[in-house]
Amino acid sequence: MGNFKGHALPGSFFLLFGLWWSVKYPLKYVCRKNKNACYFGSRAGFQRLEFIEGIVKAVFALIGMIAEQFVPDGPHLKLYNYEEKHWDHLMNWQHATMYLFYGISGLVDIVAHGTNALPVALDRMMLSLAVFIEGFLFYYHIHGRDMLDFHVHQLLLVAIFGAAFCIFLEVFFRGSIVLEMLRTSLCILQGSWLWQIGFVLYPPNGRLEWNQMDHNNMMFLTMCYCWHYAFAFLILAVNYTIVSWVVRSKIKQAQSVEMGLLKTSERDQESEDEI
Repeated sequence: MGNFKGHALPGSFFLLFGLWWSVKYPLKYVCRKNKNACYFGSRAGFQRLEFIEGIVKAVFALIGMIAEQFVPDGPHLKLYNYEEKHWDHLMNWQHATMYLFYGISGLVDIVAHGTNALPVALDRMMLSLAVFIEGFLFYYHIHGRDMLDFHVHQLLLVAIFGAAFCIFLEVFFRGSIVLEMLRTSLCILQGSWLWQIGFVLYPPNGRLEWNQMDHNNMMFLTMCYCWHYAFAFLILAVNYTIVSWVVRSKIKQAQSVEMGLLKTSERDQESEDEI
């Protein structure tokens, strides 16, 4: 993760899940009000989505762990260098540990929604723990860094611990669209900010490096962080509007078809009465 690609990869994972949730939860909310017009309004429909999501989460986590271990300069499952007598590539091991807990969260999703072996609420509990572990590892991951490096990761921690607390509340207030959308916004923020960190600390294509000790850079990035969050809410607003429009259009279309069939049956009945 000590390069641009290492930040872009997990950032892409978070962005993909955030974008998916920004469609899934508005769809769930709108369909819940119109169960007859939307298949996913049923409990079975959303359980299937949760099951598939768990599989994707577990696969992404496995890809992350393999990438951290077997990149050319990775540890290749070697934790301690006995020849030089020091820990080997601890940064990669920390990131692999983060992916491990997201993988466990995915497996819990699969079991909880694919069988009756686990309480359904355990999926949110495990996801909350996975996000907390991510923040816990990052907190001890940034000690001793340059000022700007420390600051951009410190801002990331705000989104991580905020998301962990939000998901923990979902254990007790499951189905709350407010908490689900808040969690989605923080997930998108994590993803976009990881990309931003990559551009700041490891500028691609030979771009000029940021001055790590310039206080103005720190002020700008703090403001930029707020812009990222505003962008996350813009994505939520756009996707919510599109989903609502599509579902309502489908409902009106279904109602028009039903009215047409009703009128046809009434005319047929009148014809039979006349005969």
